Amino acid sequence: MTEDKKRVRLGAIADIHCTRKTGDNTRNLLSAMAHETDILLLGGDLCDAGLPEEAETLAREIAILKVPVVAVLGNHDFEAGKAAEIVEILSNVGVNVLDGKSCEIYGVGFAGAKGFGGGFNERALQPWGESTIKAFVHEAVEEALKLESALAGLRTSDRIALLHYSPIVETVMGEPPEIFPFLGSSRLEDPLNRYSVSAVFHGHAHRGSPEGSTRTGVRVFNVAKSLLQNTPLPFKIFEMDSAEDRRKDESLR
Repeated sequence: MTEDKKRVRLGAIADIHCTRKTGDNTRNLLSAMAHETDILLLGGDLCDAGLPEEAETLAREIAILKVPVVAVLGNHDFEAGKAAEIVEILSNVGVNVLDGKSCEIYGVGFAGAKGFGGGFNERALQPWGESTIKAFVHEAVEEALKLESALAGLRTSDRIALLHYSPIVETVMGEPPEIFPFLGSSRLEDPLNRYSVSAVFHGHAHRGSPEGSTRTGVRVFNVAKSLLQNTPLPFKIFEMDSAEDRRKDESLR
C-alpha cells in the first residue's frame, strides 16, 4: 500500500481448488486481485485434493505477487492428510496461514480459523448420544474457541475474521437445506459478536448467498469462487479507512 492511499482495499476469494492443471487460471485470478487490492484474503479450499504438489503450484503464483496474503485452510486441504505440509509450503512464500492465530497488516487485524459444521441456531447439533456425534460437536466448539482466541489477541481497532465454514445461515441460503449442517455452525458467530469485527469472509457454500449479517449486525460475505465468477470482478473487494486516516480523524474530534 502506498503512503498516499487513504483506503485499505481487501480482495477476498475462497475455494480456488488449485491443481497443477489450473495454475494459469489461478495466476490470472491472483494477479487481477493484486492489481486491484492491497491485501489478499484466501478463505480455504486452496487445494483441490489436499496434495502438497497443488500447494506448490499455488505457492509459485503467490510468490510473484507484491501484496500480503492471509489465508485459512478448508476441508479439501485436509483431504490427503497433508495439511501441515500445505501450511509449510505456503508459509515459505510469505502467506499468513491462520489457524486460531492473528496477524496485523497496515493497521488492520486479521483473525482466522477453518471453522466447522454443525448447523445453525435452534437446529444446531447438540453433544449427546453416540460418541461420534459428540466428537463432531466438539470439533465445532474447538474451532469457535480458536476464532475467539485469535480475535482476543488483536489490539487493532479494525478486525477482520477469515473462515472457511459459514458462521450464519443467511450466506448458505441457495444450497440444499439438507446439507446446511455441513456448511457451517452458528457457534462461530458468538466470537464475532463479542469483538467488534468489521467484516467476516468465508467460502465453502458454493451455491450460497453473497452476503448476510450476524445478530449484532456484523457483515458476513460468502466469497466462494463459483459464487463470484459471473460478477464484474470475480472476487470481493472490501474497503477500509487506513490506520493513518483514522488517527487523523480522531485528532480532529
